[in-house]
Amino acid sequence: MTDSRLRVDDFDYDLPADAIAQSPAEPRDSSRLLVLQRASGVIEHAQFADIGRWLRSGDLLVVNDSRVIPARLRGTRAGGGAAEILVLRPLDDDPAAWEALVRPSRRLPVGAAVTLATGDRVEIGERLEDGRRVIRFGGDPHAIMAKAGEMPLPPYIHDRLAPPDRYQTVYARPPGSAAAPTAGLHFTPELLHALEAGGVRHASVTLHVGLDTFRPLEGDYVDEHRIHREWYEISSDAREAVKRAGRVVAVGTTSVRVLETAAADEATSRWTSLYITPPHPFRAVDALITNFHLPRSSLLLLVTAFVQAGMDEADAFAARDRLLGAYREALAEGYRFFSFGDAMLIV
Repeated sequence: MTDSRLRVDDFDYDLPADAIAQSPAEPRDSSRLLVLQRASGVIEHAQFADIGRWLRSGDLLVVNDSRVIPARLRGTRAGGGAAEILVLRPLDDDPAAWEALVRPSRRLPVGAAVTLATGDRVEIGERLEDGRRVIRFGGDPHAIMAKAGEMPLPPYIHDRLAPPDRYQTVYARPPGSAAAPTAGLHFTPELLHALEAGGVRHASVTLHVGLDTFRPLEGDYVDEHRIHREWYEISSDAREAVKRAGRVVAVGTTSVRVLETAAADEATSRWTSLYITPPHPFRAVDALITNFHLPRSSLLLLVTAFVQAGMDEADAFAARDRLLGAYREALAEGYRFFSFGDAMLIV
């Protein structure tokens, strides 16, 4: 380090391609669990089904209940060429208008139409930043996606044989995400019931996940990156549950972003562009369940900040070293990484 600013290169690590999970564990809670004690650096290994050993009565699991929409649409453009649309999120002023990625973008000018296999048409609109486009559905967007859409698995998953519901959490409800809140994929109804019987309650928040979850950090320095906004909702019941909890255990980085945004804002729903980097004064979250994240990603920064918050007088590099040391041990032990991979509990 020759600069006081954090560099993106400082949050890189080597990841063998064969460590990236291509299919989910069966059953869900048979995935592995690495438990990291932030203060001491002690690491323990278990199965996710055993997570209750580290939770206690009075804890509150906060889950993101957003449902992944079948957002990948394939069709044809005028002249018969193939076209593909990846639907990202609705726009504010027109229920038929959404933000999307389209290809081949150069051959889809403003006003062009893509005809889906179902006969439904999608009009391609104006260009936005980062290569995104406005699209307009010729009918109810969710009904069209339900008929014609495919689940938008991450680009690093090449095995497309998993049933679509395995890229949904068991508690998913309101549709709106372009990617799953994957830390929640490990839970089964039976595990949630067993934890509840032991006094571990759970509350739901909603954050509709965008594709930024897969986007590498931009620029040379961490503070040059910008996160696109995402829509969240938190009910008054969930706020009260957080206030009463002994410990708040966030299930996934998306739940962290909702809780930390809501801790500074009384709104029940709005857009958030909260970008959590070291150091961050966590106001709501006491423990974190998360997967193993991509190198040079905003999610890795968030988890580093959480580790730092639990260490005495630590800087970002000590926290990064503790976290990446756990990642190296996970790789040595054969853990599987990313969306369909194994989990960490950080306390």
